[in-house]
Amino acid sequence: HSMLQIIGRNKDKNTRAAIRWVKERRIEFQFIDLDERSLAPKEWTSIFQSLDDKEDIIDKNSNYYKKNGYSWRDYDPLEEVKEHVELMVIPVLRNGMKAHVGWSESWVEENK
Repeated sequence: HSMLQIIGRNKDKNTRAAIRWVKERRIEFQFIDLDERSLAPKEWTSIFQSLDDKEDIIDKNSNYYKKNGYSWRDYDPLEEVKEHVELMVIPVLRNGMKAHVGWSESWVEENK
């Protein structure tokens, strides 16, 4: 039986809001803080398979993206987020092999 995972960073306001929302509704979940541990290959696979477009995982508003000139760089989004989680849109919601990039109440309701 799989459980909802919220993947993000403790210091990120969107991640904290997602955790608060889930707790208020007493939905069982596991929080993965990207500052404390990296994702396992299976976790990455489920996230990447859930993307319609692999660019969706990249947070183009992040400081890391801007500072490192990604807008004019040729790169593989999937390889880059593995190396630099600062580039990833968070939180990522995951349950089993299904995942959603970014906060979505409706996704949680459908996949809890």
